[in-house]
Amino acid sequence: MSLASNYVVPRIAVVGLGLIGCSWVKGLRDRAAVATVVGYDRNLDSMQEALRVGLIDDFSTDIQQVVRDADLVILSVPILSMRQVLSDLKPALNDKTVLTDVGSVKGSVAADVGEVLGFGFSRFVLGHPIAGSEKSGVAAADGNLYVRHKVILTPEEHTSPDAVALVRAAWEVVGADIEEMTVEHHDEVLAATSHLPHLLAYSLVDTLANSHENKEIFNYAAGGFRDFTRIAASSPVMWRDIFSANKGQILKTLDLFSHDLAFLRHAIEQDDTTTVMGVLTRAKVARDHFSKILARRAYVDPMKTATVNYIASPSGALSGSFRVPGDKSISHRSIMLGSLANGTTEVTGFLEGEDSLATLQAFRDMGVVIEGPHRGRVTIHGVGLNGLQTPPNTLYLGNSGTSMRLLAGLMAGQTFDVEMSGDESLSKRPMGRVADPLRLMGAQVETAEGGRPPMKVFGANKLSGIHYDLPMASAQVKSCVLLAGLYAEGETSVTEPAPTRDHTERMLKGFGYDVQVEGSTVRIKSGGELTATNIDVPSDISSAAFFMVGASIAKGSDITLEHVGINPTRIGVINILKAMGGNIEVLNEREVGGEPVADIRIRSAQLKGIHIPEDQVPLAIDEFPALFIAAACAEGETVLTGAEELRVKESDRIQAMVDGLVALGVDAKGTEDGAIIQGMGAEGRFAGGDIVTHHDHRIAMSFAMASLRGSAPIRILDCANVATSFPGFVELSNSAGLSIEQKEG
Repeated sequence: MSLASNYVVPRIAVVGLGLIGCSWVKGLRDRAAVATVVGYDRNLDSMQEALRVGLIDDFSTDIQQVVRDADLVILSVPILSMRQVLSDLKPALNDKTVLTDVGSVKGSVAADVGEVLGFGFSRFVLGHPIAGSEKSGVAAADGNLYVRHKVILTPEEHTSPDAVALVRAAWEVVGADIEEMTVEHHDEVLAATSHLPHLLAYSLVDTLANSHENKEIFNYAAGGFRDFTRIAASSPVMWRDIFSANKGQILKTLDLFSHDLAFLRHAIEQDDTTTVMGVLTRAKVARDHFSKILARRAYVDPMKTATVNYIASPSGALSGSFRVPGDKSISHRSIMLGSLANGTTEVTGFLEGEDSLATLQAFRDMGVVIEGPHRGRVTIHGVGLNGLQTPPNTLYLGNSGTSMRLLAGLMAGQTFDVEMSGDESLSKRPMGRVADPLRLMGAQVETAEGGRPPMKVFGANKLSGIHYDLPMASAQVKSCVLLAGLYAEGETSVTEPAPTRDHTERMLKGFGYDVQVEGSTVRIKSGGELTATNIDVPSDISSAAFFMVGASIAKGSDITLEHVGINPTRIGVINILKAMGGNIEVLNEREVGGEPVADIRIRSAQLKGIHIPEDQVPLAIDEFPALFIAAACAEGETVLTGAEELRVKESDRIQAMVDGLVALGVDAKGTEDGAIIQGMGAEGRFAGGDIVTHHDHRIAMSFAMASLRGSAPIRILDCANVATSFPGFVELSNSAGLSIEQKEG
């Protein structure tokens, strides 16, 4: 049975006319989703009031008469009354009636249903709406109480799918968001997030009320005290019953809290401000992402809760001087090495994007105290190479392949086991390329089918240094092996077939670790230590690349990008654009924290098609989506080869870009390791159309730049992941001259 928009539940029986059940019924009535409602309550006045206001059509003092012939029975009764209520109504049940409850403890209700109706009874759907009101009773019933509020269903293995579908639909009709959990998980989560806070609130108020200074305490209580203890005004009888029904989980959670409270007390007593700050910062992040923790998701979730589309309208030139966000690769490594250093590392210019924050949270989960980020500033209290602690759960890394691949190397040297997972996109990306060399070093690594995440690295394995010839040019694989080498006996060396980003080598040196670079080979030995330092993260050339291309293709453009990292292993985009005829000047070159930086001026120019030199491909691997747009606006043909790596990024970037260009009227085709693009020339314009990004941030931003040469609006779908590398992209782009409208939903 389902509740489509034109379907009406013939008959509902509501047993217990409290706020929760009555609000659900009112919501169904308001939406014409129920034909008849009959009610039962031990309080005759409540039944008469419900009838008077039209909440129910009839009532009876005989519970069996109320539930007889009902399609759905809603039980809104005290938890400790459930067994008796079930016994009273059991004789009137027929073989089609579905029952559900609204209580906040599921284990005791499941036991009562089993004892009274039989442990195989399939038509009882355990449910718990996470909503309430300061008011109570029939008169307070609110038909919109559950709109955008969670309702947790906890069906058991024997529960009928049809019964679950009916109850789920009845909640969805009133606007609720449905989640499913096991009974045990529900009671564990609610013990921590609802039952324990109520217990503490009652206890704190009782303690202070019995103080000889209670008058002064309550007279001068601030808002925080009032907010926290407000829940102590709830029904004592109800909470007594809840504490009894969920005793096991509450005691377990209370013991954990008591242990941690004693730990915090000791830190305060010893004036251990770093430990106190660790507790406070972890708590703040956890509170900021409270709803995600409830569902056991990561603190950082790459905006999957909302669909974000861009409407990029034709616009004119780009102008101005501005700074794009910090370099993502350096931001990742600053957190990793700062955490493993001895002392306190100060980072400025940190990229506050989803990927970098995933790395930051992973190290918080492993016991590192990290303050911030706040306006790009992060303070990391390092724990040393051997100071990481076992994380409480799987390390969720969102969409960040860099986080997972580099962490794999570090985790191989720990004494504890770690499992790492990610979102749908990351779960499709190859991890065998880092697992294979780690296994050669003696690590025990498990991946899912095809070498995909989740990835589990087992600790307490003795690592031995190896020499590894990279089968492909990959900075992430190189870095993974080098970071594992910090813990491996002897020397670890890596030889790469072509130059790749050397941020790891540079930053290791910046932290005082001895790294030897001889041509294409990097060597490292274990036994050293990292010493805290200060890091000023330069602007990300990958983010700057979109504006380099945009200014190059839009007539009359003249922009200066400030403080951009120009690491020699990253400047392929500059070299390629210059080879295509781009008007680019590198100004004010300097070195900051071991990384070369400069200001880059870009003015519009008529680009020409080229065969992109293969030795530049590894130096511009992340910038090719933007370069595809440049090629489409050039005179003549552009050919890309040797870029098969692009097919295993956040998306198959070759196919995604070719498909998008074709959708906008460009003659383009993909090859096994690249693409062939026929440029539109000086007067060419992109047609309007829809772009499928496959949730890839670089695809989205590249086609946003195409609007500078558009003839009609370009609708770019699924752009939420732009936050992974470029928070504030739309705002900065529009201030520079683009016309992008962001739409959610």
